[in-house]
Amino acid sequence: MSVIPIPELNDRARDVFRLVVESYLGTGLPVGSRTISKMASLSLSPASIRNVMQDLEELGLLAAPHTSAGRMPTETGLRLFVDGMMQAAEPSVEERRAIEAGIAESGPIEEALSAATATLSGLSACAGIVMVPKREPVLRQFGFVPLNARQALAVLVGQDGSVENRVLDLPEGVSPVMLNEAANFMSARFAGLTLREAGEALSREMEAERGALDRAARDLVARGIATWSHDADDRPVLIVRGQSRLLDESTAADLERARQLLEQLEGKQEIMDLLRGALAGSATKIFIGSENKLFSLSGSSVIAAPYRGADGRVVGVVGVIGPTRLNYARVIPMVDFTAQTLSRLMR
Repeated sequence: MSVIPIPELNDRARDVFRLVVESYLGTGLPVGSRTISKMASLSLSPASIRNVMQDLEELGLLAAPHTSAGRMPTETGLRLFVDGMMQAAEPSVEERRAIEAGIAESGPIEEALSAATATLSGLSACAGIVMVPKREPVLRQFGFVPLNARQALAVLVGQDGSVENRVLDLPEGVSPVMLNEAANFMSARFAGLTLREAGEALSREMEAERGALDRAARDLVARGIATWSHDADDRPVLIVRGQSRLLDESTAADLERARQLLEQLEGKQEIMDLLRGALAGSATKIFIGSENKLFSLSGSSVIAAPYRGADGRVVGVVGVIGPTRLNYARVIPMVDFTAQTLSRLMR
C-alpha cells in the first residue's frame, strides 16, 4: 500500500495518529482509545477517537494485533511518521560527550570504530554496527621476537601508531641474529610503503638476487609480508556490538522473532550488502521492517549514516539495528552525530 500524504490527514487524524505512534514507540504495546483520551487535550471522547483510529486502520496506517486490543502503527504508518511527522531531538550534552570520549580514548582506527559502535549500542539500547573502511596501513617499523626454536612473534607498527602482532612459523635453523637482521632490513626498505607495495618491492629484490640478505632471511621477510597481507585481506569489515541489548522484556513474548534477528546479525555479508546502500548517499538512511528483505521476518529497523575519510569521500557506515518500535526521534540524530564525529577523526 502506498503511503498516504500527510496533507490528506485532517488535524484530528494527525493528532490521534501521532499520539498512537509515540505511545507505541515508548511502550511497545498497542494503544486503546481510552488511553489516548486520557493522555491528550484533544477534547474528543473515546468513541470519537475510536472512530478516527478505525479510519487510520482503513488507510493502512494502524493495525489491531487482536480483535479486542488497541491499535499499533503498521510499517507504512511508521514510515509516514518518521518521514513527515517526527520531531527529532538533538543528542544531549551527555550523549555527545559519551560518543566523543569513547572515540577519542581509542588508538588505531579499528579500535575507535569499535568503541563508537559499543557506545552507540549502549545509548540507543540497540545493536551497534559499523562498516570498517578497507585500507592498507602505511608501514613504519617491523620486529621479530623469538618465542621458541620454531616460532616468533612478528610485530608491525603503522604510521598511524597501530601495532599488530602475528605468530609466525619459522624455517628450520633461524637464529635470533637472523631475526634481527630481517627486521632491520624490513624497517629500512619498507617504511613508508603499504603491505602491497612492500610485497612488490620484496619481489623485485629477490628477482634481482641482491645480496643484502641471504636466502633464509629473505624467506623470513617473505613469510612476514605474506602473513600480514593475508590477514589484511581477511580482516572483518563489519563490527557488531551489543547484540544482547536486543533481548529486552518485549522479546520474551516473541522469542522466535528474537532468534531470527540474532541469526540475521550472524550473516554479516548480508548486512554488509544492506549497508552498502547507505554508502551511496550523504544522509542517514532508515530501513523499517520488511522494507528490506533481510529483516522482514524479525520486524527490525536499521538506521545507518555514512562517515567520510580525509579526502571527504564516504568510506564507511555506522548505525544501529533494533526493533521497529525504537525511539527514532532520539536515535536518528544520535547515529548522525556519531557519523560526524568519526568523519572528524578520519581527517
